[in-house]
Amino acid sequence: MTMAFKLNKLQAEDFLRFRTSLPVADVRSPGEFAVGHIPGAANIPLFDDAQRAEVGTIYKRGGSVTAVMRGIDLAAPGMSGKLKSGIELADIGRLLVYCWRGGMRSEAMAWLFSLGGIEPLVLSGGYKAYRNHILSELGRDRKYFILGGLTGSGKTGILRYMKSSGEQVTDLEGLASHRGSAFGALGQAPQPSSEHFANLLYDDLAEHQGDSPVWLEDESRNIGSVFMPDSFFERMQASPVVALMMSIETRMPRLLREYTSFPVEEIMASVMKISKRLGGDRTREALNALKCGDYPTAIRITLEYYDKSYHYGLSKRQGGQVIYINTETDDEAVNSGLVMQAARSVR
Repeated sequence: MTMAFKLNKLQAEDFLRFRTSLPVADVRSPGEFAVGHIPGAANIPLFDDAQRAEVGTIYKRGGSVTAVMRGIDLAAPGMSGKLKSGIELADIGRLLVYCWRGGMRSEAMAWLFSLGGIEPLVLSGGYKAYRNHILSELGRDRKYFILGGLTGSGKTGILRYMKSSGEQVTDLEGLASHRGSAFGALGQAPQPSSEHFANLLYDDLAEHQGDSPVWLEDESRNIGSVFMPDSFFERMQASPVVALMMSIETRMPRLLREYTSFPVEEIMASVMKISKRLGGDRTREALNALKCGDYPTAIRITLEYYDKSYHYGLSKRQGGQVIYINTETDDEAVNSGLVMQAARSVR
């Protein structure tokens, strides 16, 4: 006698806790998975993108029973392959499973996996519940310190040094695969969607101790094409800022090292992204300088815009929120010490 299949469901918080020790199967379509998914999940879709669209259309026009029957017809030929993928993924006999809302797709795949001796654990409410949970967590009250500073101040390197010294650091630009300016995409991998960035951000912050401050780099609401969750960005905006003030001469060697390795055509294309802000004359000067190999002149022209814009942004912060540090060295160890000393004064 075959035992009846029992569906075990977990709330989002418990599902994420189990994720540290169990593999995760996202059974949504490849297109849904590409837009955003629980980090570390493997995609074992019940339907491909075209099949999902077809079943959805039938559901709207003919109701659930007709859609289910068509779904069975579409999915049946590939069931053995899906089960094989599940068995390979669930190497310890248990598997976390989710779809969009924790409904028929995850339940059907949980049943299929159970036929292979797997114990499936389904996310109640699906990916939608997961998203609601992490967005709520990203907006909760937490202590942040923001490292600010003029373009070329070496903030990313300083944060790395601080991390090696025991400070809690989340690299927003690393998660977004972008360095935050018109030139920020140079040499970077393709950016995640804003949705998936939030998923990655939640995971990164979850690694930190909640009662200790987390250091973040000062960013605008968007990092390239990635937009930060509103509630998280609002927390950043309310946090104290330690801002490095450094002369162009001190910043110039770093900027030359970082950007002259890229093809000049790519740098010129980046200049064009801010041409309206630079103005026609200054844009032409920068482009002509680049054509002649005069990178310092082009850098100075673009820094005029970025420095003015950043000073304006800091001026909009509340009084006493920004601690300014003047430094004339590019030494990351020295500047890290100055930053942490300033932060101790507000802890």
